[in-house]
Amino acid sequence: MSTGQVPATARSRRLRAAAVGLVVLAGLGVLPFVGSQYLLYLNSQALFMILAAVSLNLLVGYTGLFSYGHVAYLGVGAYTYAILTQTAHANFWLAFFAAPVVAGLFALLTGYFCVRLTAIYFSFVTLAVAQISWATAYKWIGLTGGDSGMPGVAVPTFLMSPRAVYFFIAAVVALLVMVMHQVTHSPFGLILNTMRENPNRALFIGVNIKRAQIVAFSLAGLMAGFAGALFVINTRSIFPNVMLVTRSIDLIIMVVLGGMYHFWGPAIGAVMIVYLMDVIKARTEYWPLVLGVLIAVVVLAMPTGVTGVVERIYGWLKLRWEKRQNTVAVPGEGSG
Repeated sequence: MSTGQVPATARSRRLRAAAVGLVVLAGLGVLPFVGSQYLLYLNSQALFMILAAVSLNLLVGYTGLFSYGHVAYLGVGAYTYAILTQTAHANFWLAFFAAPVVAGLFALLTGYFCVRLTAIYFSFVTLAVAQISWATAYKWIGLTGGDSGMPGVAVPTFLMSPRAVYFFIAAVVALLVMVMHQVTHSPFGLILNTMRENPNRALFIGVNIKRAQIVAFSLAGLMAGFAGALFVINTRSIFPNVMLVTRSIDLIIMVVLGGMYHFWGPAIGAVMIVYLMDVIKARTEYWPLVLGVLIAVVVLAMPTGVTGVVERIYGWLKLRWEKRQNTVAVPGEGSG
């Protein structure tokens, strides 16, 4: 292999990534001008669920920590924003940035205890965190409104129209997903992968595994807090059921369905689940059963997720193309 081939390969990958990015940005820009207002609402929902799923994958796919309570941090962020704007009448930007900070601090506190456990015990404690968070929101009527929730949460004048809300959510999600992409492709992301694949090697090279896990846990919680604030901005309400354990399972399904070992996998899984749930709900009241069967079939048939299948198909097509090119090139070489 010549020395010029590696930069060329890297350059082609960057060009492909840029092309995909431009297509996605073009799609995001066109969506608000096609379809109904409900479709616009659904698109906004898909966007902040992308952020929630990508943040969870920092734990599941990169760190190897299966958290079943990630929705708790989304809920804490959502309630923080709602309480500050509706009860305390705080400034929008103060409430918007306070939401992820509070969620991140809550993740730091709970993560400090969770990461000291291993395997199934870790998952059970994160599940307990989600259950406790839901119970607190449900019972603390004076602060959260209890079962009645907090409807009619105010938004600033520049977010009064659904189209403005969509563009705001799209811009925030795009920025934060880019940040997550940089984190996962940084030396810290490499450390997380090493910890997941070979903890003994990580210890040997001097990695403080518990500290790195707490940092990942806190960062994932912070990003989920942003998703929670965007959730309230889109729905203008918050209810305790947003922190039900089933919502955490939905996030896990998004990550696994899309492909936990690919950065964009959870984003694809989030979009698929949001639209699948909407389509199935519109046709049958037994949508959980139908959705469960569909997901089971997909996961069993595609254990690496949708992105893993696409990657294998792309590799197969590329190999066939290269073989065809080599086959065509051979007679030309001998004809000289």
